[in-house]
Amino acid sequence: MACFLVPATEAAVTTIAEHVVKGKEERANKEELTLSENSKTPFSHKLKWLNHMLWGGSALLAFEHIWHGEVTPWFPFLTAAGNPEDAMAMLHEMATTGVAMAVLVTAVWAGMVAVSNVIEKRPVIGTGKEIQ
Repeated sequence: MACFLVPATEAAVTTIAEHVVKGKEERANKEELTLSENSKTPFSHKLKWLNHMLWGGSALLAFEHIWHGEVTPWFPFLTAAGNPEDAMAMLHEMATTGVAMAVLVTAVWAGMVAVSNVIEKRPVIGTGKEIQ
């Protein structure tokens, strides 16, 4: 019914966080006169991965709910919001399914970041900095 609202809300929060982090990274890069030899992926870029996953999943879920008539273009937009019994079922779905989806997407993203960090720490072959 409205489970897509939970990951969409998380996506909105992480989008704001991404812009804040990106601004801080840009200010820090301006203060540094030398470029780092490590070409690590900035954290703001990694947050962008999470945003894309959350916004994409939310859009797909919203489309599916529109397709099944659970979301309408007129007030109250969510068909379950018009009836108190349905509203309770909707809130329960948001608290269970929506939260579970948001947590799962965030956990997958955390795994992606962990793998990315491991790859970035490996020595690059051909730079003369290999482990011998």
